[in-house]
Amino acid sequence: MTTSAPTRSSGAWALILASLLWGTTGTAASFLPEDVSPLAIGASTMTIGGALLFAVFARRSLAAIRSTGSRRWLLLGAVGVFAYPLAFYSSMDLAGVAIGNVVSLGTGPVFAALLEWVFERHRLSLMWLGCTAVAILGVVLLAVGGHGASGAAENVLAGILLGLVAGLSYALYTYASSRAIRSGQPAGAIMGGMFGLGAIALLPVLLLTGAPLLQSASSVGIAAYLALGPMFVAYLLFGVGMRTLRSSTATTITLLEPFVATLLAVIVVGERLDAVGWIGLILILVAVTVLATARRPGAGARQP
Repeated sequence: MTTSAPTRSSGAWALILASLLWGTTGTAASFLPEDVSPLAIGASTMTIGGALLFAVFARRSLAAIRSTGSRRWLLLGAVGVFAYPLAFYSSMDLAGVAIGNVVSLGTGPVFAALLEWVFERHRLSLMWLGCTAVAILGVVLLAVGGHGASGAAENVLAGILLGLVAGLSYALYTYASSRAIRSGQPAGAIMGGMFGLGAIALLPVLLLTGAPLLQSASSVGIAAYLALGPMFVAYLLFGVGMRTLRSSTATTITLLEPFVATLLAVIVVGERLDAVGWIGLILILVAVTVLATARRPGAGARQP
């Protein structure tokens, strides 16, 4: 029975692969026509991807929603699923792909640690504290050394504030999913139930804003990629990771996403990055690599 369970290492690498997919979202969205709003992009991505996740695990997801042990966590997580894509894509639209990703994902570990303290008074390990401190320093340097697509300072500030909302939302559904999984439900059932509920909430937003996505074959293709790759496949991998890792560890590993997103923003989209920003990128990569590959003493004795 224990041999079939994912190890902590495989869970970390699953999150790394998910982060690589997530890191392409901003660059892919930048190729959509200007009249496609960030609300439409976020709503379509999570609604379609969430519906697919629910369809794959429908029977188990319904059982998880009915279960008193996991239902409240699924509902709490669905709030994060609803808010995250709307704030995330709006943040990138205002502040640029690099800064929007950095703020949204870079603040995730801080909010996740706060949620763990609020709900379970969990004390974080020195390894997590050290890696997160280095990664957040990298995030700060990256934000200082990056230049968004918009030159208006008020737009960048609004984008940063929305990025903070996205970071809290991301930490919320990451933490809620880990708690729901620890209640005894399969990871796939939790992913399907949480994102299925979020998709229902986002459907009205998609119906109100999504018409411009249908204007051309290319816009449909980009929307389909965002729903299938960075949403559907990535969150299947996310579920694997959350079976073995705490939410605070998971959100630190997924700081790899802004690293990838920034590289693509500079190389493909044309956003600029100063020397300070490049130093920040290196710090993020080092912190994520150390956390993902570190062995925990007595790892088999106690699961997080």
